[in-house]
Amino acid sequence: MSAERGFIDLGDHDHQSLSSGRPAPDRVTGRRKMGVRLVAAFVVGMVLGGVAVNQLRDSREERERNSSISLVAFVASGGSGGGDARGIYQMAGQLAVINAGPAPITVRATSGQLPGIRVRGAGQSPLLRPGGTAWIEVEVRIDCSIPFGSEPLSTRFTVEAADGRVREVSHPVAVIGSAWHREVEQPCAHLADLVKRDG
Repeated sequence: MSAERGFIDLGDHDHQSLSSGRPAPDRVTGRRKMGVRLVAAFVVGMVLGGVAVNQLRDSREERERNSSISLVAFVASGGSGGGDARGIYQMAGQLAVINAGPAPITVRATSGQLPGIRVRGAGQSPLLRPGGTAWIEVEVRIDCSIPFGSEPLSTRFTVEAADGRVREVSHPVAVIGSAWHREVEQPCAHLADLVKRDG
């Protein structure tokens, strides 16, 4: 029996590939396809990850925008009022409030205090769009025995932001030279004379 009969031929093609030391063409093609799939999966993962990161960043920026509150306030008008024997003058007035922030807000309450002056809101504002202005009714109480100074009125606003959260924001309001100041100058002078006479 010759030695050649002990071998089983599995095919010339595979035998040649093995004997030459090169992988079979099917294996090369399979490896290439696997490499392409891995690269494609990596690229898709990067794209999806980038989209998710952008959406997360946009969502966070929108939340920050909605929670950011900035406003400007100043005396808009002063109405007629009256004084008492103690030299206290009370009148109705208005504050103009401008929404300087990036999101809509509603001013729920207003209060302010300065030596000789107290302010309390008499209502809330409508929804204020960015850049919008509202006129808030306030009650102004002025002690005529204390002269007006140059210090602004420290005014506190309770504000509801677009995200539904309620926050307090402070803004200085100039009173000297304002409509309130002009409105009370003569009545306060008269009240001061009365207090001096009675005292």
